[in-house]
Amino acid sequence: MTERADVLIIGGGIIGVCAAHYLAERGRQVTLVEQGEIASGSSYGNAGLIVPSHSTPLAAPGALASGLKWMLDPESPFYIKPRLDLDLFDWLLKFTAHCTDAHARRAIPLLRDLSLASADLFDELAALDFHFGYSRKGLLLVYKTEEGLKHAIDEARLLAECGVVSKTLNANDVCALEPTVQSGMAGALYFTRDAHLNPAEFVRGLAEWVGKKGVRIHANTTVTGIEKAGRRIETVKTTNGDFQPSEVVVAAGAWSPGLARALDLRLPIQPAKGYSVTVKRPASCPIISMILGESRVAVTPMDSAAGPILRFAGTLELAGMDLTINQRRVNAIRRAANHYLVGMSADGLETVEVWGGLRPCSPDGLPFIARPAPFDNLTVAAGHAMIGISLGPITGKLVAQMVCGEKTAVDVTPLRVERF
Repeated sequence: MTERADVLIIGGGIIGVCAAHYLAERGRQVTLVEQGEIASGSSYGNAGLIVPSHSTPLAAPGALASGLKWMLDPESPFYIKPRLDLDLFDWLLKFTAHCTDAHARRAIPLLRDLSLASADLFDELAALDFHFGYSRKGLLLVYKTEEGLKHAIDEARLLAECGVVSKTLNANDVCALEPTVQSGMAGALYFTRDAHLNPAEFVRGLAEWVGKKGVRIHANTTVTGIEKAGRRIETVKTTNGDFQPSEVVVAAGAWSPGLARALDLRLPIQPAKGYSVTVKRPASCPIISMILGESRVAVTPMDSAAGPILRFAGTLELAGMDLTINQRRVNAIRRAANHYLVGMSADGLETVEVWGGLRPCSPDGLPFIARPAPFDNLTVAAGHAMIGISLGPITGKLVAQMVCGEKTAVDVTPLRVERF
């Protein structure tokens, strides 16, 4: 069976669902296909942070030095699983070339504009008729060591030059603001514009909302082939039938490069596995989301349909398309919480879920949000790394604007596929 589609979105994570929302607002007839359940990929178990504070790209000067120190330690925040992989080698070369001050200074204003625009859109989405645990209390970056705090202050100075401001707190200030932080910390940075939410409940809630607005959602539907003719995609074959779309949006996260290859396009995206440990919220629990600086572990208090929870999330593991859980890395996340926060011993917390997911990382730390030059009816929205939740709404809006031939709210020229 072949079905006509006005706009066909491939991918049911935050990017695809937000694109469906903003396209439907413009009166487009939208069909979305997802190989699993909605929000079953990296949109499911992440830290749920909305972070204008993270406007420094993944490829930044400090990343290379830290990466070299950590990359072969299986318990470090950044780990590369040794393997023969030409795509990984090429990605690492490109990543290294972008770990410069000049690149960071070019990228920060763009990521700032995207992040702030997205934060404003989250405020609007919070007024819709579904609950996703949205909280705007800011973000604390907490450091145990003076060295770690100094490095963070240096990075924050560069962000401040671009309009992303923070407050530097001493140990007493930190404990006064968030009493669950252990005494004796070196200090913290406080970004007041940041926020958090329950990512799975946001994506699933918005999917249900757009479904009521006429978006057709096909879960458990895998793309098996793509047929093109000249500069147009004509047919997308799936396990639940074929689609003949007027427009196609590829928003499949870490699976996007495989779809691009079917179109003779190259997306240099590496899947970076992240982990989270979700526990029932203890009696003494943070109310402000935070990142445990030296450990790079995020701590997010969340509301959920099953009751209040607390999530610890972190690590960046380049191990290919591998979804197995590395228990050593999970244990490292658990230990980090106990080193920074009061009453967070793993033995005293009731685990709800341990999760691993693949974040799609580009070599320069910028996403791909573009209309690839070889096609007249294709839009790509992928490569958001660890800030996919944060940039979800603005990416969806930009996709809708590009598909509809409108001027984009943010200049997307630096996000083109052809930049590599």
